[in-house]
Amino acid sequence: MERKVITMLDDFFVRAVLAGSMLALVAGPLGCFVVWRRMAYFGDTIAHAALLGVALALLFNLNITAGVFAVAVLVSLLLIVVQRRAGLSSDALLGILSHSTLAVGLVIVSFLTWVRVDLVGFLFGDILAVSKEDLLIIAIGGALILAVLGWFWRPMLAATLSVELAEAEGQRPELMRVILMVLLALVIAIAMKLVGILLITSLLVIPAASARRLSASPEQMALIAALFGVVAVWGGMAMSLNFDTPSGPSIVVGALILFLITLIVPANLFGRDVADGGLPHD
Repeated sequence: MERKVITMLDDFFVRAVLAGSMLALVAGPLGCFVVWRRMAYFGDTIAHAALLGVALALLFNLNITAGVFAVAVLVSLLLIVVQRRAGLSSDALLGILSHSTLAVGLVIVSFLTWVRVDLVGFLFGDILAVSKEDLLIIAIGGALILAVLGWFWRPMLAATLSVELAEAEGQRPELMRVILMVLLALVIAIAMKLVGILLITSLLVIPAASARRLSASPEQMALIAALFGVVAVWGGMAMSLNFDTPSGPSIVVGALILFLITLIVPANLFGRDVADGGLPHD
């Protein structure tokens, strides 16, 4: 049995499907908080900052995943600090950080003449190039994210519903926000190689948005979002195999098709609160 498993993992397509499925199982529940908190633009900002992490990792000869994670966390914390002092709206700050970090990353990469950088691979991903070591990183990182998310699920949900109520109950909503940002940074770091910097937010948002119309509770929405993500990965990889399309974008197209299908389902098919995913509607 062990030899069969090792033989299967020697197949690059099997490794790609496994990596994408593991990522989808993590991105689904985490993406629910992105949807509930309206943090899609924040996800884009952290994803764009990933290129700066790549550039700095190459410049200082560090592990790229670690470099992306470190920069993503720093940008997240910087956003919290600047929000309190700058007096600007969140979308303005996110726009500044998003485009600035992307531009700085591109400038640094342009100076790395001694390094061959595949910008297309970083921007759009190369899931077919996933190695056994990458699978191990995704498995460990994904398990860590799910464990933390499960441990803090209730307080994070309470902070999402009402910051004031969470504080009245003795909880720390600001800490929950920081933990969520760190988890997003980690999932972006491990997902970059699979779907690319420009498509990471799509895998977080689209399955969760699709699940919202079909869920009567937050927990149900998280499970359905994870399932939709896995289906999108399998469908996108099948599309890539049969039509020779780019794998990362094909996965996102698969997620989009699922979202369009859910629009056909009546919002009140399973109950009055289904369209809200169990939380207040936007």
